[in-house]
Amino acid sequence: MARLSAILFAVVATSLMGVFVIAVLVIGMDTWKPVTLAAAAGFVLSIPVTWLVSRQILAATKPRG
Repeated sequence: MARLSAILFAVVATSLMGVFVIAVLVIGMDTWKPVTLAAAAGFVLSIPVTWLVSRQILAATKPRG
């Protein structure tokens, strides 16, 4: 699970940070502090999201029987 989580984290963290930064820029907050806080929030939120996605993938690929 650790290897899967590491690969997923790279994708999930980049995506969430990008979405949050774009959202902050769209609403007009274009100084360094809101952009940095949005990126940090995306990074922190990506940790539980990665964990949940990893669990879902492993549960779906688990052999049944």
